[in-house]
Amino acid sequence: MANIRFGYTPTHPGEVLKDEIEYRKISQRKLAEQMGISYKALNDLLNGRRSLTTATAMMFEAALDIPADSLMRLQLKYNMQKTANDQSFMERLNQIRKYAALL
Repeated sequence: MANIRFGYTPTHPGEVLKDEIEYRKISQRKLAEQMGISYKALNDLLNGRRSLTTATAMMFEAALDIPADSLMRLQLKYNMQKTANDQSFMERLNQIRKYAALL
């Protein structure tokens, strides 16, 4: 299997959501309250310090009408690129590939 390489900086779904709520002039506190999550959890997600979960993606879909599956794809791509940029993990994958080739 070929190494996965990306030619762009990954976009955390929180960046997209933050832009959207700023564009709509929605208060983070009010949105957190509406969604039933803490302000800190929302703020951490919007600033890329917390990963989006399936449940929170579905809550954003309900609150902002942004498709949850699109948000989850952004999170997946973000996770994949972050992991691909981890040199020690990539070395580990290369070792696994070498051993697998011998089987």
